[in-house]
Amino acid sequence: MSETNLSSRREFLSGAWKAAGAAAALGALPSLAAGPARLRFGLATYELGKDWDIPAIIKNLTTAKVHAVELKTLIKYANGTTARYPHGVELELDAKGRAEAKKRFEDSPVELVSLATSEHFPWADPEKQKAAVEWSKGYLKLSHDVGSKFIRVLPNDWLPDAPHEQTLDQIADCLNQCGGLAQDLGQQIALEAHSAPGALENMRYVMDRVKYRCIGIRLNSEPRNAVNPGFEEQFQYVKNVLSPTMHVHDLKDPKYPYQLVVDTLTKAGWNGWAFLEVGANYPDRVAVLAENRAIWEQIVANAAARA
Repeated sequence: MSETNLSSRREFLSGAWKAAGAAAALGALPSLAAGPARLRFGLATYELGKDWDIPAIIKNLTTAKVHAVELKTLIKYANGTTARYPHGVELELDAKGRAEAKKRFEDSPVELVSLATSEHFPWADPEKQKAAVEWSKGYLKLSHDVGSKFIRVLPNDWLPDAPHEQTLDQIADCLNQCGGLAQDLGQQIALEAHSAPGALENMRYVMDRVKYRCIGIRLNSEPRNAVNPGFEEQFQYVKNVLSPTMHVHDLKDPKYPYQLVVDTLTKAGWNGWAFLEVGANYPDRVAVLAENRAIWEQIVANAAARA
C-alpha cells in the first residue's frame, strides 16, 4: 500500500468488504438512508466565514439559500498560539451563552449541524493524548448544548519511529474513549479522512477497531480518494462506516470527480450534509457560496436522474 506498511491492498480490501458486511448486519450507520438519498448542502466556516459572527452567518447563508452550517472552533497552531472565531461557540461559553446560541439558530432558517474542532489523535506524549481526548469530550458537550449533532476530529501525522498500525490503533483507542459520552449525549463523531494517515484504507482499519456506532469517517474530497484505484473502489473501504457529514471544496475544480462521488453516494442512499470548505479570497463570498450551492444542487439532480 502506498502510505502504510500494512498488508497488501488486495488482502486489505478483501477484509474491508468482509467488515462492511458485518457492519451492515449490525445495521447501517445513520448516513445510509432506508429510502432515497438526501444530499444537503452547507457551509464550513473555516475560511469563507472566518470573520462572521452568528448574526452574519445566519444573514449571509440565508441570502445564499444555504440552510446548514458547520462552525470551526478554536485553531491551535504548532507554536502553541491559538485563534478564535467571532461566532464565539467555544468551550468557555457558559450555559446562558450556549442556550442563546442554540436559540439563534433554532429561530433562523439555518441549522447548526456540526462543530469542526482542531482536536487530533494520536500524540506521542501520553499527556497530550489524554488532553486531546478530554478536549474532544468537552466539544461533545458543547455541541449538545448548542443544538449541534456532530463534532469533527482529525487523524494526526504518523507517530515517529513506530509501525503505522500503532498510530491507527491509538486513533481508534482515543475515539473509543470519546464514544461512550457521544452515545450518551446523542452526538456523533466524524473522523475526517485528512493528513497522512487519512487514506480511506487506513480509516477502514481504524473503524474495524472502533466500538461505537456514533463514530464514522468523513470524506474530505481529496484527489487521492479518486486515484489508484478510483473512487468507486476506494468507497468500498468506508461505505458502511461513513459519517453523515463530508467536506467539499471548489465544485468547479476538475481535479476531483464530484459528479461520480455524488452518483456513488446517491446509489448507496447516503443521507447527510456536504459542507463547503473554500478559501476567503473572494470579493463577494456570499455570491461564491450561492454559486457552489447551485452547482451542488445540479450535481445532485443529475445523480438522482441516473439512479
